[in-house]
Amino acid sequence: MTTLHGHVSATYVRLLHEYLAARGRDAVAVLGESAPAADAGGLLRVPVTHWAALLEKADAALGEPALGLAVGARIQPAHFGLLGYLTLCCATLAEALGRVAEYERLVYDVNPGTVRLDAEGVTLEWGEARGRPGQLVDECAIAALIAYARNITALPMAAPLAVSFINAAPADLTPYQAFFGCEVRFNAPTTVIRLTAAMLAAPLRQPDEALRAMLDIQARTLLARLPPVDDFERRLRETIAAALREGDASLAACARRLHCSSRTLQRRLDAAGTGFQTALDDTRRGLAEAWLGDPRLKLAEVAQLLGYTDQAAFTRAFQRWTSLAPGQWRRQQRDSNG
Repeated sequence: MTTLHGHVSATYVRLLHEYLAARGRDAVAVLGESAPAADAGGLLRVPVTHWAALLEKADAALGEPALGLAVGARIQPAHFGLLGYLTLCCATLAEALGRVAEYERLVYDVNPGTVRLDAEGVTLEWGEARGRPGQLVDECAIAALIAYARNITALPMAAPLAVSFINAAPADLTPYQAFFGCEVRFNAPTTVIRLTAAMLAAPLRQPDEALRAMLDIQARTLLARLPPVDDFERRLRETIAAALREGDASLAACARRLHCSSRTLQRRLDAAGTGFQTALDDTRRGLAEAWLGDPRLKLAEVAQLLGYTDQAAFTRAFQRWTSLAPGQWRRQQRDSNG
C-alpha cells in the first residue's frame, strides 16, 4: 500500500474541537492538544496522518456512527479562510468549485482531485496516489464539500447524483443516505462525487466580482508559498506504465528511463517510505481497473498489457489487491454502473 503523504488545513482541527465542545466534551482532554490558532495566514497545516489520528481519538471517545460526516457537516465558509471568502464572491456554484479545484491545496493537500464536466453535471474524483487517509478523513472531507455547497447556494437539501467511497462499507448505511440524499457506494476504485447541472448553475448568495478578483490574487500568492509538491511518485508511475507497454518494467529499466542509477532510484524510494514492488503493484492495479472497464479487452489481453506471463498470474495479483477475480470485478462494476 502506498505510504500516506499530505497535509490538511489546521482549520479542520479547529472544526473537530468545535464539534467535541458542541457534544459537551472537553476537546483538549479527548485529543490531547489545544485548538490551533484561528488565523495563521492560511498556511497553518497539519500532516494528514495527524489529522487522521485526532479523528480516531474523537471516534473512540464518542462512539458515534459516521463521525466524519457529522464533523464535516458543520463546515462554514469561515473555516476555509481565504478560499472560503473567495468562493462566496463567485456568481455560481460551478465558478466556486472551479476555485476550490484550483486552490484545493490551501485546505486539503492529500490526493489531488480531478474535475470532469458532462451533460449531466460534474464529476469530482480523488484517487490514492499519495495513500489512503482512511474512512474518517475521507468522509469528513466529502461531507464538508457537500455541506459547503449547500451553504453557499442556500440549497440545504440539494442532493448529489451519486457518491462513491474508496473505503469499505460501514455497518450502517443510514447516516450516509440521509446526509447525501442519494445512493452511496463503497469499495469503489476512487472516491467520487457527481453533482447535477442544476446544482452547478445555482446562484450564490453574495457575488462580488471586484472582491473576487482581489482575493484571487491573494489566493495565488498563498498557493505559491506552499512547499512544492514532490511529483516523484507520479513520474515513477508514469515511467512504470510506459515500461509495461515496452515489456520490461524492472527497477533497472525504470531507472534508465528516469536517467538515474538503480541505486539512486532505490534511495528515492526508501526516502519516500515505499518500495519498487509497491509502486509497480499500485500502477498495475490502476491500469488494470481502467482496462477492465473496457469490455472490448479480454482478460488475457489485460494480463499481457500489464506484463504478466499468463492470465493466472494476473488473476492471483488482482485477487490480492481487491479480493475479487478480474472477471468478478468487471461484472460488479458493470452492474453498479447500470
